Amino acid sequence: MKKLSIVALILALMAIAGEAFIFATRKEHSEELHAKAIRAGYRVYAPPLPDTLSLAGQRVPLNLYYVRESLDRELVSNMYYQSNMLFCIKRATRVFPTIERILKEEGVPLDMKYLCVIESNLQNATSPAGAQGYWQFMKTTGQKYGLEINDEVDMRNDLEASTRAACRFLKDLRRRLGGWAEAAAAYNCGEAGLGKRLDRQQQKSYYDLYLNRETQRYVYRILAVKLIMQHPQDYGFHVRRCDTYPELPYTEVKLSGQNVDLCQFALDNGTTYKMLREMNPWLTTDTLKNKAGKTYTVRIPTKKGTEYNTIVRGKHDTDVIENL
Repeated sequence: MKKLSIVALILALMAIAGEAFIFATRKEHSEELHAKAIRAGYRVYAPPLPDTLSLAGQRVPLNLYYVRESLDRELVSNMYYQSNMLFCIKRATRVFPTIERILKEEGVPLDMKYLCVIESNLQNATSPAGAQGYWQFMKTTGQKYGLEINDEVDMRNDLEASTRAACRFLKDLRRRLGGWAEAAAAYNCGEAGLGKRLDRQQQKSYYDLYLNRETQRYVYRILAVKLIMQHPQDYGFHVRRCDTYPELPYTEVKLSGQNVDLCQFALDNGTTYKMLREMNPWLTTDTLKNKAGKTYTVRIPTKKGTEYNTIVRGKHDTDVIENL
């Protein structure tokens, strides 16, 4: 009886060992197949870095290792934050024409439009600190550069008005600090902050400064976005023209008077309050008290301007975008 128990125990142990071997073999085989599948179908690419690069006509010193590696970091971050970058590309076709026109009129390099991209992702955003709009103006700075900001109107949210204010601000920064890279950095950390660091470290160039982490990355983020949006296919973004957001056709009407019911005003002008706010995001309430008795110009969508299929688009909608 004792011998039978020993034999049974040995057989049980052999069975357990056999199952363990089979499981380990299966697991090893499964992991091998998984690894092969990853190698076959998954790729992570290092982004291409240019040999030469400029910002607003000023050369970026890519011969310095820390400049090159800082740019590489921002390229990787933006290239692999695909959803955010994709939406920036889609929105650019709607807002870049207006921004570019104003930059030209104000004598500001077109590269500064990419500053707007990294500030707000080309939308009316609100920061935790209270910065607002496409160009992320703080209230005091916005008012300093001519933007009306009160309980009823916030022109930081108007693309044209805020872009002109940003141009004036950037030109002032450039005049005081010497270059567009320095102006862009000061847009982030303030003129006094950057000026103090230039003086303390006895340098003239942004690229030679030791700065706080956010400002240290700021100009490289602009450069990375510029590279991706000017050469989207090189960085894995294949966006057709028909995938992007078109400019919206509109007409302009005057808005004046006091205690104006904006819901009724929208209906009287053949649209909805929702579309009135969509087209004029600088309006912040549904009733305009307008105690100062000002006259505003508001945009009203054309009769079929809200219907996707009626918005005028280019002839080659399926062409992949090559440059923004």
